[in-house]
Amino acid sequence: MKYVISAVLAGLVACCAPSTPAERIAANPAKYENLSARQQELVREGRIDTGMSPDAVLLAWGSPSRRYDGDDGGARTSRWDYAGSRPVYTTGWYGGYRYGGYGRYSRYAWSVAPEVTFIPYRRASVWFRNDRVSKWERVR
Repeated sequence: MKYVISAVLAGLVACCAPSTPAERIAANPAKYENLSARQQELVREGRIDTGMSPDAVLLAWGSPSRRYDGDDGGARTSRWDYAGSRPVYTTGWYGGYRYGGYGRYSRYAWSVAPEVTFIPYRRASVWFRNDRVSKWERVR
């Protein structure tokens, strides 16, 4: 039951956040207008490049799953990680004794049922140095 509740809550949270670059641009037109023409084109396509600001990355890829702050020789650094998940399908075997109530009888019952487990992975990372993209990578 707790998995059902967690899935429903995750779905509600996910549906409230803009999920495409066009939706994020519509929600933040001022941030989009402050970008150069080249960066606006990249954001519309959902792509990023070195030299982009954090606002441009937010518009292109959305909010990261996790953020890390750091320092590299006096320069402020940051890394944004974007998470994904993959379903893994298996078949489970369940068995055990079942009681008929009030101790009347018991019997052994078994069943086979499909199971789905979601395995998390790091889908993409963006590194910033002094609030500009210094490098990025993502899974193909």
